[in-house]
Amino acid sequence: MEPIESLEGKRVALLGLGISQIDYVISLENGKVWDEVWAINSVAGALRCDRLFMMDPASRFFDSEDAGKQTSVMRKILPKIKVPVYTCELDERVPSAVEYPLEKICNYTKCAYFNNTVAYALGFAMYNKVSAIDLFGIDFSYRNDLHFAEAGRACVEFWLCKLMENDITVGVSPRSTVLDADVPADERLYGYHRLEKPLVAVPHKDSWIISTNDKIQEVLQEHDMQLVTETRPPEPYKG
Repeated sequence: MEPIESLEGKRVALLGLGISQIDYVISLENGKVWDEVWAINSVAGALRCDRLFMMDPASRFFDSEDAGKQTSVMRKILPKIKVPVYTCELDERVPSAVEYPLEKICNYTKCAYFNNTVAYALGFAMYNKVSAIDLFGIDFSYRNDLHFAEAGRACVEFWLCKLMENDITVGVSPRSTVLDADVPADERLYGYHRLEKPLVAVPHKDSWIISTNDKIQEVLQEHDMQLVTETRPPEPYKG
């Protein structure tokens, strides 16, 4: 499969199954738009998408219960879905299935580090030269549950680095732990976060805006921007 010309330069939303998926819905309600929306597995059972990434063979859903709660949803949508379903193996039960162009993408990106489905979607984005990709519902670990974490965060962050090095703008939901997006902006720059007035770094086009935390909103307003943060309740012992 050659690169899809219509994807070059486009802005994409990539939707996973994590709780930060809600930020995608909130963004839609506030007028945010993307050229395409890509979904991971059973997300397509709830939200409209233009492409679906299901890197497990379809047999995992049709012939076993290994996918847990996703199983019934995938069995329902896979025979009927009309958008391309990128996967590792074609299956007649999924008429829209498209074999993922693994060799092409590995050679183009000079990498074969894929240990989860999200990473494959990011490699696909790089191969097709999208201009920007925003991640929602791709969380891996959770601030309120230190005893649980999904595998794959390191691989996803590795691919996000490759995308950024190839001038692809990356956005991550402020509820997600990926790239420490859920860490307050004035605590992300180690060392500088200990200053009386911590420094804050915000991406803008092909550069970064860096200012003290008490001035950053003022500086961003000059660029018609705003620093978006997730409001959290106080910790119990702080009242």
